[in-house]
Amino acid sequence: MTRESRQELLDLILEVSFEKRKVTLASGKESDFYLDLRKTLMLPRGVKLAGEQVLARLMHGGTWVDSVGGMAVGAVPLVTAVLAAAAEDPGSKLVGFFVRKETKKHGLGRQIEGGFAPGQSVALVEDTTTTGGSTLDAVDLVEAAGGKVARVLCLVDRGEGAAEAFAERGIPLEPLFTREDLPV
Repeated sequence: MTRESRQELLDLILEVSFEKRKVTLASGKESDFYLDLRKTLMLPRGVKLAGEQVLARLMHGGTWVDSVGGMAVGAVPLVTAVLAAAAEDPGSKLVGFFVRKETKKHGLGRQIEGGFAPGQSVALVEDTTTTGGSTLDAVDLVEAAGGKVARVLCLVDRGEGAAEAFAERGIPLEPLFTREDLPV
């Protein structure tokens, strides 16, 4: 991916997903800014750029993985974006999955849905990380199901403890953008 497309993604995030105002985050922490990256990931150009950027990071650094996934609902658009970008390579064997917060009560009763299989090396993705709590839950569930979480990638790391939490588990956090890229 080019430096220009990376900058275009950041510009789009700042235009449609960034707000400077007081909010309470899912972690319970108070913040002076809010990021709603679903707004970026629900735009054709946003989903294309995000998918290409995350796939480029997967392909050009760190451990290669068999599948990419994350917690429902937040990670689903980004997983889909990465898979759409991977479809441009006819030889790609990358598959995707998502992790439910709770086991499904009907059908096959799965908590992990999609292309996940025990023994796979996986990358978990998230739009925004703060403390890493929901993705750490996904790490636990994937590992309990026989997967190996090799990497965690996010669009924006707010710089509030997620990198340290993943490091404690021996998993690198690879953000495309950090707090330093934001006008905070």
